[in-house]
Amino acid sequence: MIFVELFIAFCKIGFTSFGGMSMIPLINSEMMNHGWMTHSEVLDIVAIAEMTPGPLGINCATFAGIRTAGVAGALVANLGISMPTLTICALAAVFFEKFKDSKWLKGCMMGIRPATLGLIAGALVVLGESNLIVENVFYWPAAVIAIAVGILMYKFKFSIPAAIVLAGVMGLVLA
Repeated sequence: MIFVELFIAFCKIGFTSFGGMSMIPLINSEMMNHGWMTHSEVLDIVAIAEMTPGPLGINCATFAGIRTAGVAGALVANLGISMPTLTICALAAVFFEKFKDSKWLKGCMMGIRPATLGLIAGALVVLGESNLIVENVFYWPAAVIAIAVGILMYKFKFSIPAAIVLAGVMGLVLA
């Protein structure tokens, strides 16, 4: 029964929040309502989840599941928190395949593709501004690192971990 309750609790969290910090009150509420943890324990789990790599929801589900019902509990909680994503992706795949020749879907995709490019470009501008301009002065070492890593990744298919290490070394040398 604990596994069903864990699955439903984390499924509710996944379906009713938008990820990240918005999940914390829901996680707290579910853990407290079921008597699985104290408020202090929930705060500890959130702190640990924030310090470890990966999405907050998955990390919290893992830690809460283990705390509540061991490794099997962690697996069930992770399945619950992932259910919205799995459901939406599966439905999107079914509808995309079914309507791939539809004029309506093609029209939507003609709008979505450039919007996605615009979102990425907007993030690039914001990140570029905050990394290349320091105290209202153009910071040339950051530009050199960005251009070098960009060229290595685009032209020479450099791996992301190698690019991060190289950028760190370049930062030490240039800064």
